[in-house]
Amino acid sequence: MKSFLEGIPKCELHLHIEGSLEPDLMFEIADRNGIELPYANVEAVRKAYQFTNLQSFLDIYYAGANVLQDEQDFYDLTWEYLDRVYRQNVRHVEIFFDPQTHTERGIPFEMVITGIRQALRDARDQFGMTYKIIPNFLRHLSAESAMQTFEQALPFRNWIAGFGLDSSEVGHPPSKFKDVFDRVRAEGFLTVAHAGEEGPPEYIWEALNLLKASRIDHGVRSQEDAQLVAYLKEHQIALTVCPLSNVKLKVFDRMEDHNLKKLLDLGLRVTVNSDDPAYFGGYMLENFMAVQQALNLKEKDIVTLVKNSFQASFLSEDDTDCYLAEVDAFVANWERISDAKGVVQIPMDDGE
Repeated sequence: MKSFLEGIPKCELHLHIEGSLEPDLMFEIADRNGIELPYANVEAVRKAYQFTNLQSFLDIYYAGANVLQDEQDFYDLTWEYLDRVYRQNVRHVEIFFDPQTHTERGIPFEMVITGIRQALRDARDQFGMTYKIIPNFLRHLSAESAMQTFEQALPFRNWIAGFGLDSSEVGHPPSKFKDVFDRVRAEGFLTVAHAGEEGPPEYIWEALNLLKASRIDHGVRSQEDAQLVAYLKEHQIALTVCPLSNVKLKVFDRMEDHNLKKLLDLGLRVTVNSDDPAYFGGYMLENFMAVQQALNLKEKDIVTLVKNSFQASFLSEDDTDCYLAEVDAFVANWERISDAKGVVQIPMDDGE
């Protein structure tokens, strides 16, 4: 199964690039920029990654982001993530970043998005990976701040596929940002929103009805509302689920308690993603391995999950079809060799 999980083409839809900042790179960039970290060494940082809820994670997440000061920092951050997931056969990524985390520190929006985009373009040229960029608004800040951020983003509209909403969920319902997202859609952008991670199913309804979200990021609490489940199924609105994150942040006590398989069996368009992999203990492959083992997922479940991701992406229909064909070709080859030999080790697609 590990070989199958390694080899199958994958698509990531829920990845906060700041959350891929590994401690080693954090120290390297901090040293380069003359920033003193409140940790003695890399191991001390890793030991601090013990979270009790979403807010306890966000506190250290924002502290780590402070080392990011210039375009090269954002390039290095993004490139390290892309290089890692390419080796896990991730073929398409839709990357979140939090502009306000940086602009509030005086870092220009242009500097942030330029560094991120250049790394993505280099990964496209070297690895054949495709990408979309999705800035997120921080929901613990004001709607006015979000609107200002949107205005800062407009000069780079050709680089941006859509806008999202993240950060502290409880007490900050999607309705707080209705006017901002009305403007976002009026300018022709797609929308996504974090909802139903710690917040109630009502937040998912608001994200759908008020923000017109094309995808719900997390959404695991949707199961509590039968009418919502029926709506999500009927409209095939994707849930970008992040298993290791959910356990690390105590949304579920154990991976065996996770409801991903139940949501999948209900006919929902569930996807697997890594969220903030440096903090939560794993990238795409590790998330797939953890949930497969804990929930006893079969190969057909894995195929459904990866196809769901490509189908829920913001890729064109033609590009989506090409990736779905890659998945089918991998599965057909896997079955052919498995039938012939019984045991198989499939090499990862090199993207060519």
